[in-house]
Parts: sequence; C-alpha cells; structure tokens
Amino acid sequence: MANKKELSTEQREELLKIVKNRFEKNMSRHAGIEWPKVLAKLDANPEKLWSLNEMERTGGEPDVVDYNKQEDQYIFYDCSAETPKGRRSICYDHEALESRKENKPANSAVNMATAMGIELLSEEQYRALQQLENFDKKSSSWVKTPSAIRKLGGAVFCDFRYNTVFLYHNGAESYYAVRGFRGLLKI
Repeated sequence: MANKKELSTEQREELLKIVKNRFEKNMSRHAGIEWPKVLAKLDANPEKLWSLNEMERTGGEPDVVDYNKQEDQYIFYDCSAETPKGRRSICYDHEALESRKENKPANSAVNMATAMGIELLSEEQYRALQQLENFDKKSSSWVKTPSAIRKLGGAVFCDFRYNTVFLYHNGAESYYAVRGFRGLLKI
C-alpha cells in the first residue's frame, strides 16, 4: 500500500507546473532565488512536496518568499490574496475545538496545520509577508499565539485594513467564515 503522504507522478507534475508558474509570475517575492535550486530541494523531499500540495489544495497558493542560508532551506508561505478558502471557519486549536459544546467548527487551525505538515505564521512572519504585497484585505488569519495569552483562553489573528497590519484577539474557540490561517513550509 502506498504512503498516503506521497503524490502520484501526475499530481507531482501538476503541482510543480502550478508552483513554477506562480514563482515566475511573482519574482518580486523571491529576488535572487533560482527555480532550479528550489526544484532540486523539492525533488529531494517528497514528504515536503506532499505538504506543499496540501497548501495548494486548500487554496493557499504557496510561493517561495525566503531562503535561509544557514539552514539551506527555502521557505514557502501561503500567498493567496485572502486567507485560504479551504481553511476557514475554524477555531484556533484542539483545546478550543473540544471546549465548544454546541456549533463546533469542523476543525482548528493548529490541527489542520499539523495534519498538513506546515506551521502557522507568527505575527512577525505575517508582517513580513505583508511587506511583499497586501494580503487579507477582506479576511483574517489566525497566527501563532503566545502561550501566556492562550493559557487565558485567547488567541490572536491578523488582517490588513486601512493600509495597516492589525493584530487582534478573540476567544480561541471563536470562528468566522472569513477567518482561517496562513502557513509556512520550510524545504
């Protein structure tokens, strides 16, 4: 039986075509990074390719946004204009999901990210993403919440309004049709 975290040859080729086209159309996001080097990393890490496909499948439109020279890692962020459609109407984490007695959302941001093999963006990473382009003009995205806030039942999210990135708080169990999460993948 095949590992469920592997892509078929057809899925792999289709994903690489989509990601390469996005890479070439958005060179300002990754100045100085060369596609053949990114492709070599992807080819050497099929489990990461599966995670990248999950980002794409859920509407994240992943693209390379950085290269960590020390770790020799390319970093992909979700670059969809709005928070990914396949990851909305979710609460913050599993504890929040379990705390709801009625009207539970289908999942949580932390659970989904873990299952996809990606990480939620931190506030700092979210702000760095906004330096590339303006995202989440009509939606919002959960970001990694400091443990002190989470222990008190809260969680934080960001969006872009009035030409400014805002950081807000909410109960971790809350969920809205326009709130999801953005992730990152290091390859």
